[in-house]
Amino acid sequence: MADRSPSRIPKSVLIAAIGLVCVTAVMAAVFVDPRPGARGDRDDPLPTAEPKRTELDPPLIVEEPGPTPEGMVWIPGGWFTMGDARGAPDKHPDHLEVVPEHRDSLHEHEVAVDGFWMDKTEVTNAQFRDFVEATGYVTDGERPRSPEEFAAQVADLSQIPDEWLEPGSICFNPGFNPDKVDKRRPGWVYTDGIWNVVPGANWRAPEGEGSTIEGREDYPVVHVSWNDAVAYCEWAGKRLPTEAEWEYAARGGLEHKHYPWGDDPNPGGRWRHNIWQGVFPFHDEASDGFPAAAPVASFPPNGYGLYDMTGNVWEWCHDWYRPDYYADSPVRNPQGPAEGLDPVEPYNPKRVQRGGSFMCSDTYCIGYSVHSRMKGEVLGGMFHTGFRCVLDPAMRDRAESAGEADQSPGADSSRRDENGDEALPQSS
Repeated sequence: MADRSPSRIPKSVLIAAIGLVCVTAVMAAVFVDPRPGARGDRDDPLPTAEPKRTELDPPLIVEEPGPTPEGMVWIPGGWFTMGDARGAPDKHPDHLEVVPEHRDSLHEHEVAVDGFWMDKTEVTNAQFRDFVEATGYVTDGERPRSPEEFAAQVADLSQIPDEWLEPGSICFNPGFNPDKVDKRRPGWVYTDGIWNVVPGANWRAPEGEGSTIEGREDYPVVHVSWNDAVAYCEWAGKRLPTEAEWEYAARGGLEHKHYPWGDDPNPGGRWRHNIWQGVFPFHDEASDGFPAAAPVASFPPNGYGLYDMTGNVWEWCHDWYRPDYYADSPVRNPQGPAEGLDPVEPYNPKRVQRGGSFMCSDTYCIGYSVHSRMKGEVLGGMFHTGFRCVLDPAMRDRAESAGEADQSPGADSSRRDENGDEALPQSS
C-alpha cells in the first residue's frame, strides 16, 4: 500500500484535507469520468443535442405569480441550450499549452426551467453580517477542524499535524516567486505558492488576521463554504440556484452566446465584468478598474437585470458536480446528479460553482463564460468564492400557507425534502 502519511501528502492534497480545497481552474474542467464507456472519455467533441422544445405538462411557469421580493428579479421560465460546443471563448495564444479544453461543458443539450426569482447581486458582506448577527452562525472557515474530517485523505488520523486543524482559508499570495512557477505541473497554483492557506482568513478578515470588511460592506462576501451558503439561504427563506437555473439566468435571454451580453468580450472597447487582464498570475493590468473584487453591481446588468453573473467571484450552485452529467441530464428542471464525482479527487465529492472571478484570465481558466463549469469541496471557502440566492413560486406558496407571506429573514418553511436536501422544483 502506498505511504499516505502526512509527510508524503502533496501540498494540493493537504489543502483538500483541511477542508479548504477548490481544485485549481487548470484542472477544473479537464478531467472526465474515468469509467469505461463514459461519455466524458471521448477525444472528439461531444455531440450537440437536437432541439426538442415541446409543450410540457404542466406548462412551464413563465408569468411572475406575485410581487417581486426586494432585491430580486423574476426570471421567466423557458427553454435554452445548456453548454457550448465551441468551448472556452477568446483563448490567449498560450492558453491551450497549459490548460486543455473545457470538456465538461461541451455537450450542448436542451433544458427547460420553470420561472423563479433570483438575487440581483451576489450576497454582500453587509447581508451576510446581518445573518451572522441574527443567528450566531460560525462559518466553516472560522471553526477548528476535527481529525475525523480527514478520514478520506489520511490513513492514520493520529499523524495529522496540529496546523491542519486551525481555522483559516485560501488566499492569493502576491509575494510568490515567479521564477518557481511551472504551469506544466498539475495544481501549480498550489504547489508553486500562488494560493496559500492563511490562518485566520475568513469572511470577516478576507486577507487574514488584521484585515477587515469595514468599508467593503457592498462587496460580495467570500470565504464561505457551500454549507455556509446553504445556511444563509435557509435563514433568508431562499435556496441556492441549480446549475441549470444559474446558466439560464446568466444568459439573460440570449442564445448561444459566451457572455451575458453577447460574444464580444469588450463591446465598445469597455470591460463588462471584473476579471484578470494580463498573463496570470504575474501581472493584472486591472483594465476593468479593479485589481481584486469589486463592489456588487459595478458593471451593467444582463437582460434579466442581474449583475456580475460572470467575473468578480465564483458562485455556489445547489448541484453535485460530475463531468459527465450533461449526457444524462433530465430535460425539465435538472437538479444535478445524486452524488458527486471529481475524477481529480474521486474520494472528495464537490458541488458546482459558476461564473468565474476576478482571478480568471484568458491565459488561465476562462471561467467567466456563461457555460464554464467549476467545482469546490463543500467545506471549502476561498478568497474569490461567494454566492447568490433564488426563490421559486412553490417555496413562497409553502411559506404563505405557513403564515410567512412576508418572507422575513429567519423563516423556516419546510425547504427540505425527505432526504434532508433543499426542496427544488420537480424535474422530468
